[in-house]
Amino acid sequence: MKYSIEEVIQYVKEEDVKFIRLAFCDVFGKQKNISIMPQELFRAFEYGIAIDASAITGFGDEAHSDLFLHPEADTLMPLPWRPEHGRVVRMFCSISYPDGKIFECDTRSILKKAIQEGENSGYRFFFGAEQEFYLFHLDDKGNPTHEPYDNAAYMDIAPEDRGENIRREICLTLEQMGIQPESSHHEEGPGQNEIDFRYSDPLAAADHAMTFQTVVKTIARLNGLCADFSPKPLADCPGNGFHINVSVKCSHNTDNMSYMIAGILDKIADMTVFLNSTENSYHRFGHHKAPKYISWSSENRSQLVRVPAAIGEYRRIELRSPDPSANTYLAFALMIYAILDGIHNKLELPAPADFNLYNADANTLAAFKQLPGSFESACAAAANSNFIKKYIPDAIVDIYCNKFEP
Repeated sequence: MKYSIEEVIQYVKEEDVKFIRLAFCDVFGKQKNISIMPQELFRAFEYGIAIDASAITGFGDEAHSDLFLHPEADTLMPLPWRPEHGRVVRMFCSISYPDGKIFECDTRSILKKAIQEGENSGYRFFFGAEQEFYLFHLDDKGNPTHEPYDNAAYMDIAPEDRGENIRREICLTLEQMGIQPESSHHEEGPGQNEIDFRYSDPLAAADHAMTFQTVVKTIARLNGLCADFSPKPLADCPGNGFHINVSVKCSHNTDNMSYMIAGILDKIADMTVFLNSTENSYHRFGHHKAPKYISWSSENRSQLVRVPAAIGEYRRIELRSPDPSANTYLAFALMIYAILDGIHNKLELPAPADFNLYNADANTLAAFKQLPGSFESACAAAANSNFIKKYIPDAIVDIYCNKFEP
């Protein structure tokens, strides 16, 4: 349910809400929040709540430290794991300078702008997220280990799959928050899991992806475990992917699938550092269904972009290179801009690679460009890209590449 400001104020009164978390994320996509009491809610909506930006990497320094959070009423969600009496709710915020100007490193606002540009051109985007994570044991002091919770394999069931009940608890919690999971299962790695979501508009999908990581980590801790979303937690096991599904509805009733894929393939190297934002990300490429080459095909999971088997409203493309270290708002915004570029310029789609790239010989592979092989090369591609310069503020590129490691 999407609330108005008046409905939020009424909800807080009627539902015994005692704490309101104002949520946002830093440029790397790590969620932050500040809690306010109900009596401060009107001030938050009217004027915003000031924060010390100098304490957040990339947000400012001591000389320019004040930023304001502006909660968005239609993102109100209860946090079901908090007490029923004295409840806690959360709203996502936009971020501004004291004079009201939008903060250029507010990545949620960058996604809003991309969505608007798409709509102005007659295109509506829909995104679905598939995030993988590992469940690890904690040590005697409650610190994370790298000891997997189980040794089950892909889509195994209990008792081998020990994560079944935890995934169930995560899905039920998400449902209580108004987020609809589509499916869940054990993944290939020991202790590795995946939960997928039904598609939604880009902003809601990005907010849900942020919420998902919070819920998974919280439920895991409540069960005495650690949830690890890092790209490559175990050196010899599958990495964690963040597969992004996207479809486009066009007011012109045209089929733009080929241009969508061509746009992504054309810009993928430039935007890789924002999809794979840590050194660890690049250890995942080329192994266990994680792509290494810039290619596409139908259904084929060895490709960078695949077209899943689907019909009607479920017809979409899937980008398989991102990992959960990505800032989802930046990732979705860049994908929208790349697709729009492909459509507007009618970019030609290369021939599909209808074979398994992992088994291909060297001569065959030599015909394909590769994704950046390291964090440094991905930074160089972004820094020298006119596409990135057009859509991503210099401040964010500098923060990623000069280098505040997330």
